[in-house]
Amino acid sequence: MHIVIIGAGAAGCFAAIVLKQRCPEADITLLERGTRPLAKVSVTGGGRCNLTNSFKQVRSLGQVYPRGHRLIKKLFHQFSPQETCDWFEREGVRLVVQPDECIFPRSQKAMEIVNTLLRKMERLEIRLFTRSRVQSIEPLQNGYIVYTAEDSYKADKVLVTTGGYSKSADGSFINGLQLKTFAPVPSLFSFALDSHALSELMGLVIDETVVTLSGTKFQANGPLLITHWGVSGPAVLRLSSYAARHLAENQYKDTLCIRWTGTRTHNDIEGTLYETVTKHKHKLISGIHLFGLQARLWTHLLKRAGLHEGMRWADLQGKAFHKLVNTLTNDSYAIIGKNRFKEPQIRNL
Repeated sequence: MHIVIIGAGAAGCFAAIVLKQRCPEADITLLERGTRPLAKVSVTGGGRCNLTNSFKQVRSLGQVYPRGHRLIKKLFHQFSPQETCDWFEREGVRLVVQPDECIFPRSQKAMEIVNTLLRKMERLEIRLFTRSRVQSIEPLQNGYIVYTAEDSYKADKVLVTTGGYSKSADGSFINGLQLKTFAPVPSLFSFALDSHALSELMGLVIDETVVTLSGTKFQANGPLLITHWGVSGPAVLRLSSYAARHLAENQYKDTLCIRWTGTRTHNDIEGTLYETVTKHKHKLISGIHLFGLQARLWTHLLKRAGLHEGMRWADLQGKAFHKLVNTLTNDSYAIIGKNRFKEPQIRNL
């Protein structure tokens, strides 16, 4: 049996190894359009390679795989994150689990993962060809012919592991196979906002926020970065992933709601404000910034709530009080477009 795998990234190389281990009699050819295999693995995680996660802090796979958690659950029954760790440790890679449950090689070097996979493929005599851009796949009665610009390969089975979509690698070579496909849309991007006042705070990182799209169930939490064009950071990138198709269908125009107080309950927020009013009633409301928010951001939010900086805490009553609570928990901004997130991200191998 001859198996051709298209794409020598993390998925393609690992699939080639596992297939050869399970079917030693199979001949496996790996085709990579780039100049070297596992290029993104070598730089992911800042060159450290976040290999996988223990999932001990994950209550539901839907939290981290909102668009494919049912499929991921089935796949994890076949090959779990722990089995991933076991596999690499058997190959001599020592691993370390961080407090956030992310798992890295103890060496903190992504190239250790790259070299482990390449050595394993070489020992198993898996053929690897770089600079081999696949142009088309022709179905036969029993198998396929895979065409590149320079050569062709007859295969009994073809596995496509080309990863993300781009103009230079759009997957058009599968068009002749009569497969049901879905148009890809961008994912993992930051939001451009129509707010000059917020962008003036560029560079601020808010450690704990909750972000949602108004009128939808799309929600994410985590750190948020204010940029000169809008917002970015883990919370926004997660939200862009969860709502990728929704945002594409709306031409990347929507309303972003930010809960600057993170996951604190409404009662906690009101309680903290009432306590501050009682203890510091004669002090300026601009002088005490709560919930770990930076002074510049606190001043911005006071203005958003219609409160002037010379106001004292004793005057925070009635409508003014509720406006501040609403601004802290449901501050809305118009999304006017997207910005690409350019660093490669590989969550799990």
